[in-house]
Amino acid sequence: MPTRKLIVDGKEIEADDGITLMQACEQAGAEIPRFCYHERLSVAGNCRMCLVEWVGAPKPQASCALQVRDIFPNKDGTPAKINTTSPYARKAREGVMEFLLINHPLDCPICDQGGECDLQDQAMGYGRAAFHRFNENKRAVEDKYMGPLVKTIMTRCIQCTRCVRFATEVAGVPDLGATGRGEDMEITTYLEKAFASELSGNVVDLCPVGALTSKPYAFNARPWELRKTESIDVMDAQGCNIRVDSRGPQVMRVLPRLNEDVNEEWISDKARHACDGLIRQRLDRPYVRVNGKLKPATWNEAFAAIAARLRETSGARMAAVVGDLAAAEEIKALKDLMTALGAASLDCRQDGAKLAGGPRQSYLFNSTIAGVEAADAILLVGANPRWDAPVLNARIRKAWLAGPLKVANIGPEVDLTYPVEQLGTSIAVLEEIAGGGHPFAKTLKDAKRPMIVLGTAALARTDGAAILKLAARIAGDTGMIGPAGSVAEGGWNGFNILHTAASRVAALDLGFLPGDGGRDVAGIVDGAQKGEIDFIYLLGADEFDVAHLGRAFVVYQGSHGDAGAHNADVILPGAAYTEKDGTYVNFEGRVQRGERAVFPPGEAKEDWAIIRALSEVLGHTLPYNDRTALRAAITRQAPHFAEVGKTPVHADTGSATWDNIGTAGPLDRAPLTPGITDYYLTNPIARASETMAICSREFLGGAKLAAE
Repeated sequence: MPTRKLIVDGKEIEADDGITLMQACEQAGAEIPRFCYHERLSVAGNCRMCLVEWVGAPKPQASCALQVRDIFPNKDGTPAKINTTSPYARKAREGVMEFLLINHPLDCPICDQGGECDLQDQAMGYGRAAFHRFNENKRAVEDKYMGPLVKTIMTRCIQCTRCVRFATEVAGVPDLGATGRGEDMEITTYLEKAFASELSGNVVDLCPVGALTSKPYAFNARPWELRKTESIDVMDAQGCNIRVDSRGPQVMRVLPRLNEDVNEEWISDKARHACDGLIRQRLDRPYVRVNGKLKPATWNEAFAAIAARLRETSGARMAAVVGDLAAAEEIKALKDLMTALGAASLDCRQDGAKLAGGPRQSYLFNSTIAGVEAADAILLVGANPRWDAPVLNARIRKAWLAGPLKVANIGPEVDLTYPVEQLGTSIAVLEEIAGGGHPFAKTLKDAKRPMIVLGTAALARTDGAAILKLAARIAGDTGMIGPAGSVAEGGWNGFNILHTAASRVAALDLGFLPGDGGRDVAGIVDGAQKGEIDFIYLLGADEFDVAHLGRAFVVYQGSHGDAGAHNADVILPGAAYTEKDGTYVNFEGRVQRGERAVFPPGEAKEDWAIIRALSEVLGHTLPYNDRTALRAAITRQAPHFAEVGKTPVHADTGSATWDNIGTAGPLDRAPLTPGITDYYLTNPIARASETMAICSREFLGGAKLAAE
């Protein structure tokens, strides 16, 4: 890219023509205030706070709306001079700040933005110290309704339009806009309805003043009271980087952390607002079922009840199921314990997905999340990215906005915030594409970087293995499997599985699958009903038919009193994701770690420690006494767990590998059905959340729930 020389505050720099003057000034070390400008949104240039002096220009220049290529040299050929701290530039900013504060209410003591407000900070740094020169009455604006998550006090609004641009450009839901002109301008929802996006909470982070704040968090805490802990979101399988803010024993809020490769700086509404479910319906002490009723017990009594039952059965009649929110540490510990007991009926696929533990590429999102931006054709099969992974859906929309991206869908018709060619709901369409007889087969072949995305709705069917084989065949025939290496290095792998369970990839990596003669989840349920399975260990597993486990002795270890706990004979209280140091692997295969923000309530313990203590009582003591030794054991089994935070680069395993993915078999002609029926209530934490229950009723027409 061509470059141009500038002199910024006396320092000569060489900047790319295509960047803004603001970015060039910041490269030179200058600090430029702004309200409307945001790196991920289009340029609006309407707050004027970023004014700088271009020596020789007739007026101050808005540095966000001016590109370097627009800054021509002086008449004598010397580089243009830009001053960001001169009296001229300071006076211009002081004037802008004075105008902004004319109508802004004096709400700071009661404003939830207080302490982390851009207007406060910049008024201190760039405002006038003297009294203001305007004595007219302040303007007042009626508050707007934006749904159960976003609280509005629009008198504070400074019309930066960040929220409008986010809704239109990133979320793809153009519900917000500006009406009126001049003093009558207002930001509003066009039809006086809720802001219907799974990413709506991000407008609160974007708002530089207190006009948009978090409604569930209103008046709860000040930022300086909170302890901040870095963690990983488990509400879906994308592994968004989050910051957990806690006060004492309670999580007060969840905010996004910047990670360009995973979530940029966005998180979903469920990741942000389901945290109030962490204090409701909690299991805080062990329980044992006596005469048909669950009664409180000590840890020793609970372990003794389990040991007594296990003495009466054999490993062939035991089973274990891992839930969607489990971390790698407890998955490894439970697998080692059940293997020591001789059990082969282990499964982590509560939804029944027909995925085996074969080559890693067969169950990963191989294109990587950031790699989506390089795709030029995408075929969705039984996937709804808007609900399965809302932040990934925003990334696909970003790719569509940036270039010619064609997206087609086989499955129920859904609004994905970008144009999608609907190919039907029958899996026969996929068969037609595999045979080359469908027009979209040519689209995939002609694309430079085509992708296929298989959702759990396709893989959980009885013909899921056959669908997996068809998809792998399409990937091989259309050039989706390119050279090894990262996208930046020219590598490409367009075969993708879109998981929805945060624990799934780690469990597959660690081989938590049926062994020789073992049963999957459906087989475990069937065996329990027939009396062939006597003992079932549920590690936070609530998303399958736990009410029909026959007379089997059920141990439920988890954090919430959900479906699994209601049907258990022994309950062991575990820790939620904010209450333990855990390792998670997202759907692209990236290993990440979350830190403990608060301690588990009551007598609840970290999950791996519970299993370690139980193993000692059962006479099969696990060979690790602390988390470090446990993680070392995990790394010995799966060496990639040592590469924390690194983007996975998948090696080229050859065509033979892709020929062996899935199992050939007859296809079910029944139409594909949605994998998720209620986005807001997909796990025990979300179902315990009052906020998620309100969202479900507001956006999906759900019934009133106990959480409310």
